[in-house]
Amino acid sequence: QVQLVESGGGLVQAGGSLRLSCAASGRTFSSYPMGWFRQAPGKEREFVSAISSNGRTTYADSVTGRFTISRDNAKNTVTLQMNSLKPEDTAVYYCAQDKRRYYIGTDYNPAQFDYWGQGTQVTVSS
Repeated sequence: QVQLVESGGGLVQAGGSLRLSCAASGRTFSSYPMGWFRQAPGKEREFVSAISSNGRTTYADSVTGRFTISRDNAKNTVTLQMNSLKPEDTAVYYCAQDKRRYYIGTDYNPAQFDYWGQGTQVTVSS
């Protein structure tokens, strides 16, 4: 059984930064892509970023150049550094683990992730 626990959300002013972390346990962390998704009130869950088992990163257009995803396979953690935050980044952010072992492509959507964290709130004030 995989467990994902996020931390690091909070309230920040526009232009500020936050760092989200996700600690994973339960299966060979290094073998699976990890991703971040977000869901704002009244909207569908959307892809933010993912990192493959070999470290290849993928970003949504809306966060490219502002967010950076990284992973530490020794610590079983994935991190999302969010800079230049905007009010439209306000959402609950979810960490997730892809079901496709050793996948190194760039095609990510929620259906391909089988384990999810509980979510952490990020609020950006204008």
